[in-house]
Amino acid sequence: MAEREHSTSAAPDAVLRALADPHRRDILRLVQHDELPAGQIAARFHLTQQAVSQHIGVLKQAGLLTERREGTRRLYRLRHESLEPVRELLAEFWPDALGRLKQAVEAAHPRPSTRKP
Repeated sequence: MAEREHSTSAAPDAVLRALADPHRRDILRLVQHDELPAGQIAARFHLTQQAVSQHIGVLKQAGLLTERREGTRRLYRLRHESLEPVRELLAEFWPDALGRLKQAVEAAHPRPSTRKP
């Protein structure tokens, strides 16, 4: 059972490994807003159906895709929440960019003093 939990969880390392391949990122872009059947996904690539199926399998195992069966078709969609662990990981290394921008602007352009002489 622990193996099954690991295969469907969105652990940052598994997600990052899955995202490392440009074909997989392209697949995620295709299914980020709409469900698509595997055949329609495969038709967008100059890869074999088997290669696309392997990429889909890696994405599913990393927890990045949902699969829904409709008759004989399998429909895939991005699980947006699966990217959250990666977002949290990156936040550790990339502090609040807006806060840093605010500090830089305020340092470069200090507000005029409102004190009266």
